[in-house]
This record gives sequence, structure tokens and C-alpha cells, in this order.
Amino acid sequence: MSSLPVPETPRRGNANWSDLRPRLISAAVLIIIAGAAIQAGGLFYGALIIAAMCGMASELATLFGTSVRSWRGVLYIAWMGCAGITALCGQWNAVPAFVMSAFIFGPPLWAGSAVIAAAGTALLWLRLCTPPGAWSVLFAIGVVVFSDSTAYITGRLVGGPKLAPRISPGKTRSGAIGGLAGALVAGIVVAALSGPADADVLLHSAVWAVVLGIVAQAGDLAESAMKRALGVKDSGRLLPGHGGLLDRFDALLAVAPVAAALSLAARPGQGFWSVGPEDMWAAVLRLTGQ
Repeated sequence: MSSLPVPETPRRGNANWSDLRPRLISAAVLIIIAGAAIQAGGLFYGALIIAAMCGMASELATLFGTSVRSWRGVLYIAWMGCAGITALCGQWNAVPAFVMSAFIFGPPLWAGSAVIAAAGTALLWLRLCTPPGAWSVLFAIGVVVFSDSTAYITGRLVGGPKLAPRISPGKTRSGAIGGLAGALVAGIVVAALSGPADADVLLHSAVWAVVLGIVAQAGDLAESAMKRALGVKDSGRLLPGHGGLLDRFDALLAVAPVAAALSLAARPGQGFWSVGPEDMWAAVLRLTGQ
């Protein structure tokens, strides 16, 4: 596979805003639906997450040449749906069984099932099994959305050297920095709105927001690398201006499992963004039985 040529002189900006309107409309619809589900929780929220898991499994199967109308494609989608239902029913220890047994679909879909199942069940865990509930999901989503939005705007206004031209020619280093700034602001705001927060909590929330911002950008680049290797532009056409579900939620696929893992170290009643070094050390001691 040949790499794209890199311009000798980086442009200072990009005036192409043609995809902004459909992106905003799609984003508005997503915000309304997701916001209602996050607020409601329970089966409504669970059904939305499981539907998203099945939708992403459908896109992934198509990308790797498996028709969603074939028995193999239907079974693969159902496999992800069952993993989500198992988690929604509280049978967390059974979820890995669906991932491990997905090897029958071949390495690419097996790896994809691990990513989708980890992210989907993490989002279920954050909303239904952590004390902050909705705030936990809002922190993760807020970091992803603000990181993506500020990176998009900064990249087009400032331009400059490309971040990873061989993977995603449209992304710039200025956009990446702007994205981290957006993630930082989102994290602090959500932490402050979620309840009483002292200086330490806000500091920790700022640190984790930046970390998750980096994870979000890595997830975005990973999905771009996969599409580039497959020779496709978008994973689907469900969301105008965004492409498919994998295109829209690639960063969240990476962020959600990290946030869920952090929640295991949080103190009772606290959000995962409040976790400090001492909390992480205490969690390690608990896991090792010391």
C-alpha cells in the first residue's frame, strides 16, 4: 500500500466547511436521543447501548466482507447483542465468554468483537453500576465530544503540520492540541457540575480528562488506520456528515473501557475522575489481596 504524499509547505488553514451542517444536524439528533437515554437509565439506556453494539458489529462485518444478511453475519451481530444483554442482566463474569468464543468468526471480527463488547459493557457499567451514574457517562462522552469538536474547529482555523498523514491526512497537530484543550475543559466542567468538588478532585479530573483525550485521539486514529488498510472512507452511511457508528464512536470505543477501569479504583460515592495516585495504589493492593 502506497502512502499519501506529504505537502512540502503545510497550509495554515482549511476553508472546507461543507460537511459542517450535516455534522451539526446529526450531532443534535444524537445528543437528544443519547441525553434522554442517559437521563432515563435502566432498560431504555441499556437498549440503546445494545442496539449501538449490534449496529457497530453490523458495520464491522460488512467492512470485512461478511454480509449481514448471511447466517454468519446475523450470528455475529446476535453475538454482540447477547454480550450486551448479559451485562445488562448483571452477569458481568459471563461477558468474556462471548468475546473469547468469537474466534469462530476469524481474527478481524474476533478483535472487533472484543473492542465493541468492552466499550458497550463499560458504558453499561458506568451508568448502571457506579454511584455517579449519568455523570460518569457524561464525563466520558463530554471529553470525546469536546475533544472531537475543538480538534475539528482548531484544525480548520489554524491548520499546520499533519498529525499522522499516512493514517488520516485531514488531522493536524494544531487540531490535536485543540482537542486536548477541549477535553480538559469538558472534564473540569462535568466534575464541577456533578457535585461538591474540592481542588484535588478538580485537579484529578483535569488530569484524567487530558489522558482520556489522548486515548480518544488514539482510538480515532486506530479506526482511521483500519479503514485506510481496507481502502474505505467511512464505516457506514447511517449518520450524515459522520459516516457510520464506528466513525462516530471510534473515540468512545477507546475511552469507555479506560473510564470503567478507573471507576474500580474510585472511593465509595465518588466518580472515576476523582481517582488519585493513592486510590490507584489501594486498588492494586485489593486486587493482589494485600
